Amino acid sequence: MTANADLAELLAEPGPWTFAYVDGPGAEPQVVEESRRDSVRDRLLELGAPEQDARAVLRALEQATGVPSPSARYLLVRGGEVALDASFAQPRRGPERLGHGPVPEILPLLRHRASSIRYLVVEAGREGADVRAESADRSAPQHVVEVEGRDDSLPKVQAGGWSHARYQRHSEEIWKHNQSEVAEVVDRLVREERPVVVVLAGDLRARQLLRERLAPASRELVVEVEAHTRAAGSDERVLDDAIADALTERTHRAVEEALDRASAENGSRGARGMGAVVEALQQARVETLLIDGRSIDAEQTDVESGEDGEGRRGTERLEALDSPPWVALGGASVPGEAASLGSRPADEALARAAILTGAQLHVLEEDYAAADEPRPDRAPRQPVAVLRWTESPAGP
Repeated sequence: MTANADLAELLAEPGPWTFAYVDGPGAEPQVVEESRRDSVRDRLLELGAPEQDARAVLRALEQATGVPSPSARYLLVRGGEVALDASFAQPRRGPERLGHGPVPEILPLLRHRASSIRYLVVEAGREGADVRAESADRSAPQHVVEVEGRDDSLPKVQAGGWSHARYQRHSEEIWKHNQSEVAEVVDRLVREERPVVVVLAGDLRARQLLRERLAPASRELVVEVEAHTRAAGSDERVLDDAIADALTERTHRAVEEALDRASAENGSRGARGMGAVVEALQQARVETLLIDGRSIDAEQTDVESGEDGEGRRGTERLEALDSPPWVALGGASVPGEAASLGSRPADEALARAAILTGAQLHVLEEDYAAADEPRPDRAPRQPVAVLRWTESPAGP
């Protein structure tokens, strides 16, 4: 099952849909929060949403999410019922998005989900470990396991002689036993939670013993951090920074690996450009779709400003279809028995077809040290697809 299987099931069903992408609950006075929620409802009604949908959005926004501010929230509603309600412990990306129609905007949701990396944090000590299953889009861990092993060992610093060596061996055996228990917990969570990385911190010797006892599948995910967080007076920011660096590196590596696969076999494992990617999606051949976040931002800017954006790739449009192959080039005949649901911004239409055909999605986001750091002036990159299979060469 893909990460967006729930969304694929919904998109395959007929609309119309009402969607809202807004800020999550904030720390503003209640009267300000109420005014903001009422504004969302009123704007949805102005955009043609039925009153029952607008009321459903309002009721949902009145409910606490448990996610601290700043946060973002995405709601998908049909027939007065909330079909999807997602909150993310991240600031909203771009402007608020509200609308009603046969095809909802989904890229705001997908951009957050794409950065929702699941990972484990293991803070190991010689007497046990704290193990947490976390997600980059959540402020609190999904699972916390405290492994308390035996603590009847003696420190290695003892008086010399035969007794010292005996105590040393005794302590080492207890530490090995404790880390075997920790390894069982980590291996189980790796199978259940499917993290992309296991961040291993804590006592150096405990880390060594634990790594030796992990199953190969868990060991491959380990990133060690020089942070002894279980020690008194330790600085937790060191671990937080290390986790952020590990997740950023993992995201970049996933994108690089996808681009490398698209270039494999003289480029036959990939599709580049709008026409080639649309054709591959129509054939359900796309394994991974890569979209430039800059083109998404350009589309949103044009909508907000009312500009036509002539000449910009981000403003191209495609036909969204009600059944396979789900997408078609604008102006082209609709394949098979599918019917057009109307033209959509290109990246929205591509992402929708990718989700409906079980493809993964990567948004190529730009990293900046500061929010006000100048952005280089460049055109958005063309979409790229990694293909599930290559076309057989033509016969003689």
